[in-house]
Amino acid sequence: MTKPMHKGQLSAPNVDAIPALLNQAGIPTTDISDIKGSVRVVAIESRFWGKAAEVAADNFIRWCAVWAEHCSPEILVTATLAGNDGHLLLCTTISDVHGELPSQTPYFSAANRPERHTQDMFGIRFTDHPDERRWIRHQAWDANQFPLRKEFPLAGTPLDQTPPDCTYEFVPAEGEGVYEIPVGPVHAGIIEPGHFRFSAMGEAILSLEEHLGYVHKGIEKCAEGRDVNGLARLAGRVSGDSTVTHAWAACQACENAVGLAIPPRAVTLRAILSERERIANHLGDIGACCNDVGFAFALVQFGRLRELWQRDSAAIFGHRFMMDVVIPGGVTHDINPEQIKQLHESVATLRKELQELLPLLSEYPSLQDRFHTTGILTPQMARTMSTLGYVARASNEAWDLRRDAPYAPYQDVKVKVPSCVEGDTASRVRVRGEELFVSLDLLDTFLSSLPVGKISVPFPSIKASCCGIGLVEGWRGETIAYVHLDENGIVSRYFPRDASWLNWPALEVLIGGEIVPDFPLCNKSVNGSYSGQDL
Repeated sequence: MTKPMHKGQLSAPNVDAIPALLNQAGIPTTDISDIKGSVRVVAIESRFWGKAAEVAADNFIRWCAVWAEHCSPEILVTATLAGNDGHLLLCTTISDVHGELPSQTPYFSAANRPERHTQDMFGIRFTDHPDERRWIRHQAWDANQFPLRKEFPLAGTPLDQTPPDCTYEFVPAEGEGVYEIPVGPVHAGIIEPGHFRFSAMGEAILSLEEHLGYVHKGIEKCAEGRDVNGLARLAGRVSGDSTVTHAWAACQACENAVGLAIPPRAVTLRAILSERERIANHLGDIGACCNDVGFAFALVQFGRLRELWQRDSAAIFGHRFMMDVVIPGGVTHDINPEQIKQLHESVATLRKELQELLPLLSEYPSLQDRFHTTGILTPQMARTMSTLGYVARASNEAWDLRRDAPYAPYQDVKVKVPSCVEGDTASRVRVRGEELFVSLDLLDTFLSSLPVGKISVPFPSIKASCCGIGLVEGWRGETIAYVHLDENGIVSRYFPRDASWLNWPALEVLIGGEIVPDFPLCNKSVNGSYSGQDL
């Protein structure tokens, strides 16, 4: 493992220093306490929205997310920024009639698609945005309709047949000998739909442009009007391979909103579920990366290990993916001493198998020949694009919420964060292999020190509207959930930000200069969630 050089976000100022930096740049800030959670929240005037992003970029502050909420006659817009020890929410308001905001995309490329998503959903115009094309609409509703405004009905106004989405203007390929390769949105196999438009010369890829949104499910709109239990079920379906992550983030946001402390045993069980989810996905993807270069042996072996791991999850927690186990106030399943022993044994068995299998990957010459120097994402680009999780850590952006802004129960344990500087496919696979051992160690720790007590507490009745933020380090990376509950405890707004929002664009960059046959490998090494991005 290459020794990391901590730069980027870890060189950013503390969160509490960010308002002072904004003030020094002539941007007045007002602390507000409307959103509860382990964040600081400040409001600024809308005219300073773009300038605030410029200040953040100049100080290595990472851009995380943007979302909006319709509170007629205004729209509340919130952006999330990250310092070296946590997060700051930047809030502003604009009119819901022809509302405009300066774009933050000129300073953070990561804001490009989220701002376009917000534009499609709320009708906000981001001035100075370099790309005004729609992102999520796909002709499914009229261009002058905005589904996340309160007057838009849940069922929408569907036509008998949605017009074909054939007018999206991809950046054209130009030059002698340059040609285009359209891939998708429907793919071979069972993966979800997404369109990839390559510009190539011979086998060399000159550029890639993605168009996603084909599995838009209306998650944000569907959340409106649910109670917190219904929200947790919905959150667990934002992206099926991250059901624990999204359910935990949404429940954490609800619990923060009302100030509910959940039992220590429940918190630790959530961490056990989360680490099991991380291990299952890393096992599957390591095998799949190997299979994409013809090393079927690894696919079979890692697939076998993943299957055994998920069968244990089904036997103990009632579901292979542990869906609907995390609920507001705690969890649904406890584990008895015999099951704890069984889980310890499965950890030991998997550790032993990985100690034999993972070294084979680094020793097999033809495999490493395909992995090394393929799909390089430089540390500079990883920082610029605000990438997350193993994609970022393979390019020396070694941020991990469990260590750098810990939430219960991770504040009581030491979390190692593997990282590399090379940023290639080999590094992304290597980091994930190292993360397997980190998670196995954490599981042993949590299982050995599982507190006694309840596994859940009732969610309280509330009499005033409240808002909360949830932050969880999922297996793909940092996951954010914002929840606004009305005075009856009913969801008024839910926004989930999967790490895939920030990792998909990295694929467009790292594929440049590679050959067309290496696209499946590079794509799998990133493995963004279509569903998690399309909402």
